[in-house]
Amino acid sequence: MNTSRRILLTGLAGLAVAPTAAVASVPSAEPREVTVAEESFARTIAAAHAPDVTCARQAERYADAHWLEYVVAARAVLGARV
Repeated sequence: MNTSRRILLTGLAGLAVAPTAAVASVPSAEPREVTVAEESFARTIAAAHAPDVTCARQAERYADAHWLEYVVAARAVLGARV
C-alpha cells in the first residue's frame, strides 16, 4: 500500500473517532504523557488532515506542528483496536 493511501485511510479512521474522542478527552495532552505509538499515529492522522495532502512535504510539516491536537483521536483508534 503506498504512503498517500495509508495516510488517507488513517485520516478517515481518525475522523470517524474524533467526534466521540473529543467529548471524552482530557483538556490537553502533554508530550511526556504520550506513548510512542500514540505520537506516531497522531502524526499520521495530522498528516492526513493537512490542508494540502497531495504534497508530502507540507503534510509532514503540518503533522510536526499539529500532532498534539490529534493525540485524543489516536488514543481512541488505538483503544478501539484492543
